[in-house]
Amino acid sequence: MFPIRTTVLLLAVAALLLPGKAFSQEKLTLQEAIQIGLEKNYDIRIADKQDDIAANNVTLGNAGFLPTADGRISRDFTNNNIRNQFENNPPREVNGSKTNVTNASVLLNWTVFDGGRMFIEYNRLQALEKSGKLFTKATIENTVADISDAYYQVVRQARKIKAIEDAIAISEQRVNMTQEQYNVGVSPKVEILRAQVDYNADKSDLLRQQESLRNAKIDLNQLLGRDPNINFTPADSIIVDKTLNVTLEDAALISNNPSLQRIQVERDIAIYDLRQARAQRLPVIGLAGSYGYNRSLQDPVIFGNTVGTNESKRVGFNYGVVLSVPLFNGFNINRQVQNSRITIETTTLAFQQEQNRLESELARAYSQYVNRLELLELEETNMILAQQNAEIALERYRLGLLTAIELREAQRNQLVAENRLIDIRYEAKAAETEIKRLSSSLLQESPL
Repeated sequence: MFPIRTTVLLLAVAALLLPGKAFSQEKLTLQEAIQIGLEKNYDIRIADKQDDIAANNVTLGNAGFLPTADGRISRDFTNNNIRNQFENNPPREVNGSKTNVTNASVLLNWTVFDGGRMFIEYNRLQALEKSGKLFTKATIENTVADISDAYYQVVRQARKIKAIEDAIAISEQRVNMTQEQYNVGVSPKVEILRAQVDYNADKSDLLRQQESLRNAKIDLNQLLGRDPNINFTPADSIIVDKTLNVTLEDAALISNNPSLQRIQVERDIAIYDLRQARAQRLPVIGLAGSYGYNRSLQDPVIFGNTVGTNESKRVGFNYGVVLSVPLFNGFNINRQVQNSRITIETTTLAFQQEQNRLESELARAYSQYVNRLELLELEETNMILAQQNAEIALERYRLGLLTAIELREAQRNQLVAENRLIDIRYEAKAAETEIKRLSSSLLQESPL
């Protein structure tokens, strides 16, 4: 046998090598979960990348303020058979005459006036960037709300496991007491069997509830963008803020909602599109210039006793002013103007629709919040009564003054009351979270 000291040392090394089994699960608070989600959630990360693209697009060059310059170079080769027919002279033929031409140039184009379209486009790009930021903000707020709900769902399922474990403890006491009563001959065998059946039913409920808890943890880990198999223990309990007071007539309550603000920005973009369409009726003035090099070289050609070569070279500048006046383009400008006006009207209706939707959701959330607070107060009182009733029933059963069926009913009533209280507390917290999300006040309480 190993000596005691050696055995202790081996156990210590095993504990260090298996930390996941030797130590308790990690504690995870709601704030830590939100912080992880803000860093790793895939929806937020994708929205950030799209936001970066929108920010990169806001440049003077993309709006058309800056000139464009292109460099071009070409080298052409030809191989021709030439036949020249002169009057009163025999024809002159040259086979395999080779020519090569080299062209190089730098072209510059600069639009100095386009009816103000470049200024409108720059403002439009800024509006698109703002729209992207609002989309990212909405994604973050929705994700924080989802993480909060998922976290409290884990707390909810964990509390239900605790309630079932308490019920199992009572069932276990009942089995032990029934066994003792049977041993002394004051209880029939059927009572032991009935107690054992109820005990096994509670264990079955525990297994099902453990599965619900695992699924809730997987859902939260998915929102946090991490391995779904990571195990943890929620460190926070469900504490409902009972001080919310929503005045539905207060329009400012949802005015900060990013979804509503984003539709307003889309209306601004539609106005910029209308201005751009109108600006197409104005002339465009631009500057154009180039610096070019051209060289053409032909192989020597022999015509009888005459030898000739052909070489030409051109180097120089070319510049000028370009004026373009739209005269007629098939009424496309009128069509674009009309479509832009329709888009403005559409976004106005969409703004009103979104405002109505948010007000309706806020009204529903606040109605649920008020209702759940009333139910919460009732269920807290009911829970105390159910616990007292279960304790009295267990003591009376121990004294032989209560039947097993009556004890079981008291036990189930306590479990039902406790589960109902857990559900009501979670629903009240979910309504509170929804109110804060709709009013865009959720991020003020979260780490950014």
